[in-house]
Amino acid sequence: MRNPQWLEWSRRFQALAQNGLAYCKDEYDRQRYEEIQRLAAEMTAEGAGLPDSAPLVDLFKNDVGYATPKIDIRAAVFDRERILLVRERQDGCWTLPGVWADVGDAPSFAAIREVKEESGYEVVVRKLAAVYDRDKHEHPPMAYHVYKFFFVCELCGGKAENSFETSGVEFFREDKFPPLSLARVSSEPFGWFAPPKFTRAWEPTLLWNHFTQYKRRPLCGKL
Repeated sequence: MRNPQWLEWSRRFQALAQNGLAYCKDEYDRQRYEEIQRLAAEMTAEGAGLPDSAPLVDLFKNDVGYATPKIDIRAAVFDRERILLVRERQDGCWTLPGVWADVGDAPSFAAIREVKEESGYEVVVRKLAAVYDRDKHEHPPMAYHVYKFFFVCELCGGKAENSFETSGVEFFREDKFPPLSLARVSSEPFGWFAPPKFTRAWEPTLLWNHFTQYKRRPLCGKL
């Protein structure tokens, strides 16, 4: 899904402003970069139909240092030919368990922790299956540029439990998927995780085969 042009421009202006504020020494330059940041917030608010840009200005100001994409962690947990999905309370739709990456937290541990918190199940990570640019796939636009990390995980314990973020926990077959929370996950990655009978596009390195290949080699702490 292609982002609207106003979003591409506002992101670039925000990144330029953030980088300038991180390195500038001159007070006049600082004022110029702050003005660029305010313009980026106004452009985003106008394009998104928001009544006020002030919350966006505050949001942009909280991002300091060199501007880089954010990291979204998602866990693909299998039970035979079914995959674990959780229902988000925010929109009532379903997604892979996941979370923004935290500073000081290994991505694989973030995946394990979030599966436990959002679903009640315990898993081990077997492989980093895919990394993609959110902008290049079927997601609605958002203010930030995001890279999505997908980890293949093996179920090893626990039981289904809802959380303050989730109101449903179930395993689904590919042909029985419920409505997906497209802000978090699209239908596209599920083809990458599917058994060979569902897709031949990635031969000879089908990700399902990778799951079985790495079954006895946890990656915890390495990714």
